[in-house]
Amino acid sequence: MKAARLQVIGTVAGLIGVWAMTAGGCANEQQKRGQELYAHYCMHCHGESGRQNEGFNWSSMPDPKPKDLSNKSEMGTFKDEDIFNTISRDMKDTSPDGDKIGDDEFAVPTMPTFKYTLSEDEIWAIVGYVRTLHGMKLEFKVEERKKELAEGLKAAQDKFDQAKQAYEAAEKKASEEAEKKSAELKKDVEVDESAYAKEQAAMAQAKKELDAAQVALNNFSTRPGKGTSVPRPDLTMKPEQAAALAEVGKKLYSNKYGCNGCHSIGEEGGKVGPALDRAGFRLNGTWVYRWVKNPQAMKPETRMPALGLSDADAKAVTMYLNTLRAPKAEPPVEKTAS
Repeated sequence: MKAARLQVIGTVAGLIGVWAMTAGGCANEQQKRGQELYAHYCMHCHGESGRQNEGFNWSSMPDPKPKDLSNKSEMGTFKDEDIFNTISRDMKDTSPDGDKIGDDEFAVPTMPTFKYTLSEDEIWAIVGYVRTLHGMKLEFKVEERKKELAEGLKAAQDKFDQAKQAYEAAEKKASEEAEKKSAELKKDVEVDESAYAKEQAAMAQAKKELDAAQVALNNFSTRPGKGTSVPRPDLTMKPEQAAALAEVGKKLYSNKYGCNGCHSIGEEGGKVGPALDRAGFRLNGTWVYRWVKNPQAMKPETRMPALGLSDADAKAVTMYLNTLRAPKAEPPVEKTAS
């Protein structure tokens, strides 16, 4: 444990040193990366310059249409954190009987979240580039955020070490007391686990905080879920259950995950992704489930982000897509000269 702790401290100190030395050259690199990420994930809806009706998908999207990112009078009213939280958030069910949505919460389904697709650093890079579209600069101190996360990990490690030592000392004391009583009574006496229950609970809580701090630091520079495959689901159910679940999936499709912003059914919906009129014929249910859970695990460079679907929501959307079985379009009849 001591060696592991020293390794964490050494790693944190090294990271802080590297960040301090490279901070001066990060701004231009971050802006370039932000532009590349914007072009890949955002431009089809928001346009190259952020203007309305500029992206090829803009006119096909349902209302409300994407904001004009070049409009300084409006975009200037938002803090950097506001833009970040719009790009990195949990999706909300906007159905009348869906999630409770606060007055200040952004909950437009057709604007996807990138919380489960991009690293925090990448999202800040996008925010920085979006700022340039309306003539502003990123004010948020990204390098300080890195340092804060690194220091948070060190503090969590120290807290866990202390909690572990207290637990081990209390456990040892309880064991020694049990052995003493056993000798006195000349029979086995069980260790009183309640004597160190408080220390055990404190250590468990400290471990959770340490794990969370490690995840937070990892997620700053590493994409969440990278390299994580989705297990095959059990989609076996009775027809009436599938039908009921499909109805739930239909609502989620439009009102929570905004799939209609990028995919079309009939004449309605976006054109970034493939049309889904015949998804029930073309797509395997297991594949659909795994795809909507983590598209990047199956195709790393896909434009479709992971939207944070729960297992239940992924099953519901899968059942809904299975119901989409439009007739195959007939080829146009060639007219002959009379």
